[in-house]
Amino acid sequence: MPKFLHVGCGQKRKVQTTQGFNTPEWTEIRFDIDEGVVPDVVGTMTDMSAIADGSVDAIFSSHNIEHLYPHEVTVALKEFLRVLTPAGLAVITCPDLQSVCALIADNKLTQPAYQSPAGAITPLDILYGHRASMQQGNLYMAHRCGFTRDVLSATLRQAGFISVGALARPQYFDLWAFASKETLTQEQLTDIARTHGLA
Repeated sequence: MPKFLHVGCGQKRKVQTTQGFNTPEWTEIRFDIDEGVVPDVVGTMTDMSAIADGSVDAIFSSHNIEHLYPHEVTVALKEFLRVLTPAGLAVITCPDLQSVCALIADNKLTQPAYQSPAGAITPLDILYGHRASMQQGNLYMAHRCGFTRDVLSATLRQAGFISVGALARPQYFDLWAFASKETLTQEQLTDIARTHGLA
């Protein structure tokens, strides 16, 4: 069975990833810095030494890379590359600063942008991290960098990914990227996005 590494899983499991991974065919390996969420493997994105080279078929990283300092992002993405099989795929989602900043430019920094299970989320939360979680002591939630679609694509390529497809969803204030170690056509990247429910 193919395996995917659920990076920064938090409390979430396979059913809360994408429709592409949430199938019986995929085996999930939960990976997180926080021992309290009882991951299969404890570690950080910048040091995934507990995961062997070329040992996972895919990586799912949801709202993690924005928690790194800018100089750490490439380090983490190279770790993603290292643990992926030669045909491996990284599926990454993170906040879209372009759509968030449109709200800020409209003077809506602290007004709700959308409702989440954790309550109302404002542009300030999206930029710097969920304030309520940090107030309760979970400083892992702090954001230290950010991306637009073009910057995310360029960063993935600079880290060594050969093929990258990225899309912005302004209505959800998020970005999605699909990055492969092998050469893929635009049609193949679109098919991957469709498999994960994003095209």
